[in-house]
Amino acid sequence: MSIGALFTRRVRGVRLVNVWGAGFLLVLVIALYLVKTFAGGERADIAQTEQQIADEQHRIRLLHAELAYLEQPARIERLSEQYLGMQPAVGKHETSVDSLQQIAGAGAKTPAAAAAPPESSAPPMSSAPPMSSAPSDGAGQ
Repeated sequence: MSIGALFTRRVRGVRLVNVWGAGFLLVLVIALYLVKTFAGGERADIAQTEQQIADEQHRIRLLHAELAYLEQPARIERLSEQYLGMQPAVGKHETSVDSLQQIAGAGAKTPAAAAAPPESSAPPMSSAPPMSSAPSDGAGQ
């Protein structure tokens, strides 16, 4: 079949090229509809993701504000005095780095340690603090 026959041949009174053109146009319309439908769904997903990002950024700002409030030195000082009985350090408790060795040596020679006779068969004492037998749930901290 030649190209000229494509334009002149008729099927039930309609030229064959018109039938092919209408079919091609129908396929293009359906494809365009499907592409726009999928693009609309993607656009909705993108909008939802952007909304989630904005919500998370808002929550992050709120958490930063709460953290700034909780870390205020005046608040921490008030809570430590109220619940732990702690007070600010006074000048007589301050020392220099050079005198730390002297303080450590004086702390080892307590009157109770000097009065007790040394035991040679006793196991060596560990430097770790003794563990409490009561379970600690962290509520008192």
